[in-house]
Amino acid sequence: MTLGLINANPVVHAKKERVVRTEDSHTDDALSVLSEESITVDEKLGRILITFTPTIQHCSMVTVIGLCLREKLKDHFPPHFKVDIKVAPGSHANEESVNKQLNDKERVSAALENPHLRQLVDECLYSSEL
Repeated sequence: MTLGLINANPVVHAKKERVVRTEDSHTDDALSVLSEESITVDEKLGRILITFTPTIQHCSMVTVIGLCLREKLKDHFPPHFKVDIKVAPGSHANEESVNKQLNDKERVSAALENPHLRQLVDECLYSSEL
């Protein structure tokens, strides 16, 4: 049995200022999930590319965020626009599978047929409009 420190050379980080989140601060803007620079619209080719950054590597809401973005775009662009939604490279542990899921028409359609998921997406999109 060794007496003393388990880690004799610990890394001590400076204390960070605590950010108090309010109900109003839980927006994509406040969480830096999406920025204007991460959106590309090519009207000539009818293409939209959105790259968003989940708040953490294992964000469980990443597909819901992507579905909300897709549904919101559907309300504001003609149906002939091709939409690609991706997580920023290296920002999520399951980046490849999330990107595949968010850009597969059949998977998106099946997800939105799930009543619980549909309700969650609708609440995210339209709760502030009520």
